[in-house]
Amino acid sequence: MKRIGVLTSGGDSPGMNAAVRAVVRTGIYYGLEVYGIERGYKGLITGDVHLLGARSVSGIINQGGTIIYTARCKEFFEPEGRVKAAQTLKEHQIEGLVIIGGDGSYRGALALHAEHGIRCIGLPGTIDNDIGGTDYTIGYDTALNTAMEAIDRIRDTAQSHDRLFYVEVMGRHSGYLAMMSGIAGGAEDILVPETPTDIDQMIEHLRTGMKRGKRSAIIVVAEGDDAGNAYEIASKVAERSEFKDGRVTVIGHLQRGGRPSAFDRVLASRMGLRAVEALMEDETGKMVGISGNNIVLRPLSEAWECRTLFDPKFLRVAHILAT
Repeated sequence: MKRIGVLTSGGDSPGMNAAVRAVVRTGIYYGLEVYGIERGYKGLITGDVHLLGARSVSGIINQGGTIIYTARCKEFFEPEGRVKAAQTLKEHQIEGLVIIGGDGSYRGALALHAEHGIRCIGLPGTIDNDIGGTDYTIGYDTALNTAMEAIDRIRDTAQSHDRLFYVEVMGRHSGYLAMMSGIAGGAEDILVPETPTDIDQMIEHLRTGMKRGKRSAIIVVAEGDDAGNAYEIASKVAERSEFKDGRVTVIGHLQRGGRPSAFDRVLASRMGLRAVEALMEDETGKMVGISGNNIVLRPLSEAWECRTLFDPKFLRVAHILAT
């Protein structure tokens, strides 16, 4: 193997740059040429490919986002799109590919390998921490701390005004981020897609807290909760109860940006190095994950077949500590 490529695909997450840096410098260490593919699979189709050197990735380990950009590309999920992508790789004599992204990106990688024989290794890059085959994903820890800090700040004003606040965090299909940031921020209630939300029960929980002397409350809502987003839930609570002056804060894309935490930088660095070595060992169709404190290789399909879910016991922890 002489040439490999690296791309970032789907939603960005803090630590992607650290992973790109690790892939490039590990490749150079082993005498490989490393090519950056801009804007994910879209760049593979359009031929937006360029050689990266050691200095190309200087000073990026502390930066959020991704210097090779990212995108979602519907064309790549059609056979004709993958034909174009494979042709780009052949024209540049790229023999292996490191894909940094979520399970959608992994599905594309698996199809590229199955149809065109391209060796592919995936790195889990998503703030949702919902990919199977790994305990943690690149970007989750940073996003968690961003959400926690936002909750801390909102609590200050909630207590100053004796007010109810709803804080919406990202998570259309996974409540992992909402659950952990809610516990870390001392939320009175946490609403997640994995469990049905009972609005009336939540209202009674708020009333119980007020009877015990609470004058303010924080409700953390995952954006994909079955009862609706934070605005819809606030409206339902106002219609059914005396809690009519609730305020809503949507953290949104703030969770994706910013300097990655030390944990995410180290995780991305370890995973990036292992991805290059896996390609050199002729591994393909696999993802790099972390289990315990060990870097492991797992089949790409585990990303969606064995999705990471938070332990339901955390709901009990949140409920007890919110009394």
